[in-house]
Amino acid sequence: MTRSFLFLLASSRSDGNTELLARRAAEQLPADVEQRWIDLAQHPLPDFEDLRHDSDHARPRDGAAGLLLDATIAATDIVIASPLYWYSVSGQAKRYLDYWSGWLRTPGVDFKATMAGRTLWGVTALAHEEFEVADPLIGTLNNSAAYLRMRFGGVLLGNGSKPGDVLRDTEALARAKTFFAQEAPLARFPYEAA
Repeated sequence: MTRSFLFLLASSRSDGNTELLARRAAEQLPADVEQRWIDLAQHPLPDFEDLRHDSDHARPRDGAAGLLLDATIAATDIVIASPLYWYSVSGQAKRYLDYWSGWLRTPGVDFKATMAGRTLWGVTALAHEEFEVADPLIGTLNNSAAYLRMRFGGVLLGNGSKPGDVLRDTEALARAKTFFAQEAPLARFPYEAA
């Protein structure tokens, strides 16, 4: 399968540090790799309604949910570009991941089997120089990938608070040059043997 990247911008600020870092990393992808960029602020999802125990599940065709489901299952690689908000993913990113629960029960999609083997990546900018504060964000993405038996490429971390700060983080920019070139291992829950 030819690689196809879906970049989900999940920030309250357009052209923010996380997006700038994600775009720097994406510049390194080969020219024949498809890239699709969706700004979740421009395609807001309604509040997620947990209908797990209801029987009437329908495939979303219209609106943000239909757009994001189709884009997600069409991609081989999904990149969640979320700034670190209160030590985890943004509200937009969390809502998108909440929708995965509904898509697991959507007729004709077989979401879990479809996503197995694909790769989830993260990109985030944070105002801390101690990157350990991003561990909850990394855990959210890793565990989401592990549940679906996806690969997890990790999270590209950069430092920045004011717009454009991340462009002065030379270490993050260096990591961006090879971030998507690495082989992503199968995601595992922390309790699973390595």
